[in-house]
Parts: sequence; C-alpha cells; structure tokens
Amino acid sequence: MSISRSLHLSCWPSVAIVTSLLFASTSSAQPASKPTDPHFKLAPGFLAPKELPDSLNLLPPPPLPNTASLARDEEARSATLPLRKTERWNVAALDADLAFPQPAKNFSCAMGIPIDATKTPNVYQLMQKLLTDAGLSTYGAKNHYKRVRPFVVHQEGTCTPADEAILRGDGSYPSGHTAAGWAWAMALVEINPSRTDPLLQRARDFGQSRVVCNAHWQSDVDNGKEMGAVTFARLHADAEFRKMLSAARVEVEKAQKAGLKPEGDCNAEAAALGLK
Repeated sequence: MSISRSLHLSCWPSVAIVTSLLFASTSSAQPASKPTDPHFKLAPGFLAPKELPDSLNLLPPPPLPNTASLARDEEARSATLPLRKTERWNVAALDADLAFPQPAKNFSCAMGIPIDATKTPNVYQLMQKLLTDAGLSTYGAKNHYKRVRPFVVHQEGTCTPADEAILRGDGSYPSGHTAAGWAWAMALVEINPSRTDPLLQRARDFGQSRVVCNAHWQSDVDNGKEMGAVTFARLHADAEFRKMLSAARVEVEKAQKAGLKPEGDCNAEAAALGLK
C-alpha cells in the first residue's frame, strides 16, 4: 500500500476533537510552559511542569532578520519545495499527526516490531508520556519568542491544512514535534539497541518532516532535537520513567521472540524517506 493510500485511509482527528482532549498534568503549569498547540493535550507526562527543562533558558534566540542563520533556514525550506505533493510530503502529513496511535505507527517500522496499545502496551504508553514531557519542554521559548512559521511568512500552505489556523498562533521555535521524535527515538534505542540506526534515522526524518510540511524552519527543528535530548536525560532521574522503561524492554524482547512484525508498509515508508 502506498503512503498516499495510507494517508487517505487514516482517521485524522479534527482540531476540535484534539482540542477537547484532557491533559491533567498541565493544570498547574507555569505560564511559560502553557501550550497553545492542542497536540500536546494527549496524556499526563512523567514530570511535573516545574521539573521540565526550560527551553527559554537552554536555547539561543531564533535567527534574526538579515543573518546567515536565517538565510540557512530559507535555503533549507527552498530545498524541500520539490517534495511537495510527493510521497515524502504524505509521510510528513502522517508525521504531523500526534494523536495516538499514529505516532506509534510511524515508529513501528524503525522499531522492527509493532508499537501497539494491545501488543506492546508499555512501549505505547511510554511514547504517549514522552510526547507530553518533550513537547511541553519547548513552550518556554515558543511562548516567549512567538516566532512566525514559514508558511505564514511566505503566504503558503502546509501538508496539514486543518491545523493551519492553530499553527498561526503557536510559536514556531523550537519544534515540539521534533523534541518528541528525538525523545521517542532515544528511549526506543535504549530498550531495543539492535535497532539504533533505523530509530535515529526515523527521528531525523520525523523532525525534517516539519520542514517538508512547511510548518517549521530548520533552526526550529535543530533546537527541537536538543530539547528532546535534554528532556530524555532529565527523565532518567524519574523512578516511574525508569520502571516503565524496564517493563518496555521486557515487552520488546517478548515481541521479538514471538516474531511480531510491524503492520504497516515498511517498504513504502523507506522508499518515501529515501532509505531504499
């Protein structure tokens, strides 16, 4: 099945549905960590808001006008123009959907086993909770700088038109999707080291999907990766995280011994990402 066919068949949540999802752990969030993008209202994370790494303290400001850094952002955006309306664009659209189970499906091929609420529930729940922690870690800088996204600057569209109204009011820097993608990959590598290269490649491509989608600048993605890494490092001090990581590792070993395989079209995904 082609990626475009999978995209057509997937049940994408509307903005209204995602907005209505409850996120208990942000009820006491500090203003700097309050998300405006409803994608991060999916599940309680491991960390309390005050325990999250603060992107405003950790990251430099986004590129200023008329600088080499901004020119690099524009060059990276221009390089993705030929990918629009291709299979790579369709993968970027699937990567943009952070409502589970889609993220689990996106990383299953790289993981080499299904990431599924029934077959691998600890891995699945681990990803859900990491999304919240890594995503919220980006909001100090997002809400402070309020960087305008590339599709707004260039008066264009994205690979997810239904999200554009919300994205216009959500700071572009750094990328919360990328932070989540790298936190996922680092956790998945720790519980399944035999899949290190495919998982890190998938995290890289997951982040680059935001540039392909015209929703983020390259520097947003680069610094989102950093927030994913520092959040993952911080999580190792959390007992609940370590316990779930251990349970997920056992679960992966059982799935591998049982010969479980990803359910998606991994060949089509690899071809679209240029890995095959």
